[in-house]
Amino acid sequence: MSQLKVYQYPKCSTCRSAVKWLKNQGHELELRKLVADSGLELKKFFNTSGEVYKSLGLKDKLPLLSEQEQLELLAGNGMLIKRPVVTDGTKVTVGFKEAQYSEAWSA
Repeated sequence: MSQLKVYQYPKCSTCRSAVKWLKNQGHELELRKLVADSGLELKKFFNTSGEVYKSLGLKDKLPLLSEQEQLELLAGNGMLIKRPVVTDGTKVTVGFKEAQYSEAWSA
């Protein structure tokens, strides 16, 4: 089977279930701690311009939620996750802003 790179939050039960399932299917996994390895704050992973974020009123609610509650929101609805997530194995960017990409990814 193929090796998969899994960006996860180890305390997230959904992530743990996915890792278990993939291992049971015979995949070799490279587990990456999405938030911890990124060096970014958790709030940076929310797609703040998305319809779901706005319809749930997360601009006001997010600061009141625990880290676990925020992670459960992200794990439960992929539309809340800012994308793309780009990594070279040492640094991570979330979303796209040309200036940010120039700083992080210029040769």
